[in-house]
Amino acid sequence: MRYLLNIELKKMIHYRTFWVVSGLYFFLLIIWSASGMEFLKWLAGFFDVFGQRININRVPIYHFPDIWQNLFWGAGFLKMGLAIMVVISVTNEYSYRTIRQNIIDGLSRENFILSKILANLLWSLVSVVIVFFIALIAGLIYSPQYEFPYSLTGLDFLFTYFLEIFSFLSFSLMISMLIKRSGLTIILLIHSYLIELIIKANVDNYFPSIIPYFPLESISSLVPFPYRRYVFQEIRDYITVESVVLALIWIVVFNYLAYLTLKKRDI
Repeated sequence: MRYLLNIELKKMIHYRTFWVVSGLYFFLLIIWSASGMEFLKWLAGFFDVFGQRININRVPIYHFPDIWQNLFWGAGFLKMGLAIMVVISVTNEYSYRTIRQNIIDGLSRENFILSKILANLLWSLVSVVIVFFIALIAGLIYSPQYEFPYSLTGLDFLFTYFLEIFSFLSFSLMISMLIKRSGLTIILLIHSYLIELIIKANVDNYFPSIIPYFPLESISSLVPFPYRRYVFQEIRDYITVESVVLALIWIVVFNYLAYLTLKKRDI
C-alpha cells in the first residue's frame, strides 16, 4: 500500500494546480478554524458602537468541551477544496493519459483505484490532525477551565469529521471517474448539494422517511449543527451508530462505483 501511495504522491507533486489548490485549502482551514474567536471579538466591538456591550468570553464557542463539535462542524464547510483537489488528480490522469501508461506498465485497475483511495485517506487524516491541534490550542487559550477528562468530552466527533471528509472525497472520486472532465466535474460537484436539495424537496411529500439516507444528507449529519444550544435549543451532541454505518455504506458504494466505472471503461 505504501508503494501505491508513493506513486500517487509522485504524480501530484508535478501538478502545479495541485499545489495551489491544496495550499489554499489548508491555509483557509487553519484561518477558518483559528480565527473564529477574533471574529467574534470584532463582532462584539461592532455592537459596542450601538451601546450594547457583549462579553464574548461568556459565549463558550471556543471553550472545552463545546469546541470539538463546533470546530469540526465548521471545518466541514471547506471540504469542497479537498474535493476539487481529488477531481484535478483524477481528471489529469485522463487528460495526460497517465492512467493508460500506468495500466500498460503493469498497474492493475484495482491498484489504480486503491492508490486514489489511499490518497483520499491521507488528505482526510491531515485535515483531522490540523483541526484537532487548532481546537486543542484554542481550547487551552480560551477555556476558563480544562479539567481532564471533561475537556475531552466530544472529542469523538474527530472520528465522524474524518468520515465526513473521506466519504465526500470518495463521492468526488466517483464523479470524477464517471465524467473525466475537470471543469464539468467541478461544476457538478459544487452544485451537488443543490441538486440533492431539489430532489429531496420533491421526494419529501411522498417518501419523507428516506431523506436522511440520501448520500450528501447522511454525510452532513455526521457532525450535527451545534450552535442552536446557544439560543437554548436542543441539539444532538453525540454520535449515532446509524449515522456512522450509513456513511460507511456510502463510502463503499462510492469507491466501488468508481472501480466499476474504470473496470468497464476502455482507456
